[in-house]
Amino acid sequence: MQRYFLEVTYKGSGYAGFQIQKNANTVQSEIQRTMYILFKEDILLTGSSRTDAGVHALQNFFHFDTELKIQERYIYNLNALLPQDISIRNIIPVHSEAHCRFDAISREYSYHLYQKKNPFLNDRAYYFPYTMDVDKMQQAARALFDYSDFSSFSKRNTQVKNFRCRILRSDWEIRDDQLIYHVQANRFLRGMVRGLTGTMLLAGRGTIDLEEFHAIIGSKDCSRANFAVPGHGLFLEKVNYPDGYFRAYS
Repeated sequence: MQRYFLEVTYKGSGYAGFQIQKNANTVQSEIQRTMYILFKEDILLTGSSRTDAGVHALQNFFHFDTELKIQERYIYNLNALLPQDISIRNIIPVHSEAHCRFDAISREYSYHLYQKKNPFLNDRAYYFPYTMDVDKMQQAARALFDYSDFSSFSKRNTQVKNFRCRILRSDWEIRDDQLIYHVQANRFLRGMVRGLTGTMLLAGRGTIDLEEFHAIIGSKDCSRANFAVPGHGLFLEKVNYPDGYFRAYS
């Protein structure tokens, strides 16, 4: 039995999320369906990073086990069968104990907003046509380095054992008429990036000041954070593994 990593990219607009769900079209269900058509056997995929409905990914991973000999040419075959909004980038043979979720050391996300109407961005960024103090938002983003408990930015009904995360990057960028929030951490909680983004937008709009932003983090109360930003502005950009990871396991 050989284990493989499957590197994928997708536009999430038409999907109920990444992970397979009953009575819903997801990225995982589409890929598993396509693999069954090509390989004539059910292949169970394990995902690296769950994304919600409408969320996009420039890079995400699955892993799977099979006795079939998977060849590089199957990337073309799978992509020919998959919808246009999902693409297989790579299939990588790895050690039997390699795990695409638990072996990842960090993940990188970006959240995209635009302030002037643009029909080419309406499903890939959040239209937010309001005056904002970007400097205050930048200060709020930098403040996250001072904390490790992000309970306030985790949605309820999660089964994690703790809410501790190590922030590795947190900043805002203005690029190509977009305002983009970049964040990297060793782990993320359910809804965390959208909660961070939405709450920083409150600071940018002057609804809260920086002292109140700090108080929201310190309260460890998710009802005080703002999660009301849509999924279509969010991108999973990269899943990071230790240096030499794929060479070591191949």
